Amino acid sequence: MTIADYYRILGIPLHSSVNDIKKAYRQKARLFHPDVNPAPEARDKFIQATEAYEFLIANQERISANDEVYRQAMENWAKYRQEKSRRRANAYARASYVRFKKTKFYRTTRILDGTTIIFSLALSLMMVFYTVWGYIYRLKHPLPEGEQPTVFFFLLLLLVGMGFVIVSLIYLKAYIETSRKHYKKSGKMA
Repeated sequence: MTIADYYRILGIPLHSSVNDIKKAYRQKARLFHPDVNPAPEARDKFIQATEAYEFLIANQERISANDEVYRQAMENWAKYRQEKSRRRANAYARASYVRFKKTKFYRTTRILDGTTIIFSLALSLMMVFYTVWGYIYRLKHPLPEGEQPTVFFFLLLLLVGMGFVIVSLIYLKAYIETSRKHYKKSGKMA
């Protein structure tokens, strides 16, 4: 198979991002897993999708390199990993879909990526900012009845916002560490 075949199997354009590859694989795995799809060709399509996903994820950095690097990556894949990938895909195809979804392999396709984490971090920081800004604004511009905003609700909202910031930072740190491990792993395979 060629690299274009792998992208075609997943139904995505050439040079798609890692997140697009993961998303496409999850869709194909759900569509073609034999436990979910009883069609006779579903098993083969599931195995092809798994093989395509493994190749594209393992060789993402090399795909955009020059032709010689790409050719070498394809040769190495064919020699060492392709058959192993097919055996693993066969095992996943024999398992129930529910069990397959619990595998470490499937969990690596989760879409909770850097964009989602950064977006949640930005929202939590905005929550903290607007909590502080709103409290200060209400102190300077009290309501006509003369009621001052309560410190209790200000501290409660601030605490919740800070909790979201901390959780977002923990997820961001875990995502960065996972990305580094993946990058080092794919770098060693070169």
